[in-house]
Amino acid sequence: MDSPFDATIQVARVERAEPFPEANKPEMVKLWLDLGEETRQSAAQLGYHHQAADLEGRQVLAATNLGSVRIAGFESEALTVGVPGDDGNPVLVTPDEDVPLGGELY
Repeated sequence: MDSPFDATIQVARVERAEPFPEANKPEMVKLWLDLGEETRQSAAQLGYHHQAADLEGRQVLAATNLGSVRIAGFESEALTVGVPGDDGNPVLVTPDEDVPLGGELY
């Protein structure tokens, strides 16, 4: 039986990425994620290790069934997955090679 806390983690390609200066944290980035069948927005704390312009075209992992939240007027509909780097700040989790968009982590 699925728990209400089970996350669906899918592969997405970053279609567009922009700095998000309106957010409380200057390291926030706005992302538009292509999941193959749909596009979702994500606000992510990636500015510590990643420049917004360098994220476009990269595949990332995103939790897509957690609902949405508004951050400084931007609706974040997916949680882009990262892990702490040596400095404790988020580093993206990405596939080693291109894989089909929308594929679920298992």
